[in-house]
Amino acid sequence: MKQTFILLTICCALFACKKIDVTYDYSPTAPRAGEAVSFNNLSNGGEDWAWTFGDGATSTIKSPSHTYKQPGTYQVTLKVDNKNSLTCTKQITIYDTIPTFVMSDSVFTIYKDYTFTANLYNPYNFPVSYRWTVDGEEKGTDNTLTTYFTQAKKTKVALRVTVNNSETTDIEKELSVSDTETNSVYFRTAAGDYRQRIFGARSEEPKPTTDTSVFNDAQDTLQVYNGKTFRLSELKAVFPAIEGFKIANRKIYFRANGLWVAALDGTNLVQIETEACPAMNLDMVDNRIYWAVANEVRYMPQVGAENNRFVTVPQTINTLKGVTCIVSDNIE
Repeated sequence: MKQTFILLTICCALFACKKIDVTYDYSPTAPRAGEAVSFNNLSNGGEDWAWTFGDGATSTIKSPSHTYKQPGTYQVTLKVDNKNSLTCTKQITIYDTIPTFVMSDSVFTIYKDYTFTANLYNPYNFPVSYRWTVDGEEKGTDNTLTTYFTQAKKTKVALRVTVNNSETTDIEKELSVSDTETNSVYFRTAAGDYRQRIFGARSEEPKPTTDTSVFNDAQDTLQVYNGKTFRLSELKAVFPAIEGFKIANRKIYFRANGLWVAALDGTNLVQIETEACPAMNLDMVDNRIYWAVANEVRYMPQVGAENNRFVTVPQTINTLKGVTCIVSDNIE
């Protein structure tokens, strides 16, 4: 009898000392807001369960499910038999319901840069790929896209996001792109007159124009600067080979077997163009010099240094041939 009592005592002690391991897992492993998450209680004992899901919700079901309304990272705790020593806490990350992209502006005009940025909650750093298209034409594969539009019309910007090489989401937004007033440069050729609109560092292709009022027969042979009239005939005393000129910021730009810049008194003479230059003009709004050679029109910023040196190189703005006059309308 004594031996039986001792054996029962030992069994009860062993049962009382049996450790309860509290743990759980959940599925899916990367849930989204609005999607039910199933919590699987893997504890090896206990009779009462208390869950807190980190968003204010609770449950007393052994293996409950729960739906999160907002993306984010939450602390989920399971307590067994109402004992603080029998708890398990894990983090769960809830992803955005649908990836999207945000735009740097809400109003869109032609030839202005706009930035589009993908908005994706990815705390697990899953591999993500992006594919941007504008009206079906691929434009980039980064998480941001900076682009501009060349036509005033309804334009569709689309983004395809692929997460973890498996889950793909397509987002498309339609934009209304408007025209805008800007500075223009006009070119007269033997074949006709052309207008080319300038948008900062960008420009449209030249288009035929019937607006001939901008052209001046004198072209670049007469100018009033700081209240004084400068005539081509008078400037020949300082610049004997001069064929045409424009004055700005105390500098004279003139055509004479190429294109030159100098101080008004003839000092600091620097050659800009070596080819024959039948036409030139200064654009005071965009701070540019435009000039024609045989088969194209070129431009560069006006010279700023006191010694008339320049650090930029000429750029081609169009390939119009035989340009005889260049005029800028200088719209502010």
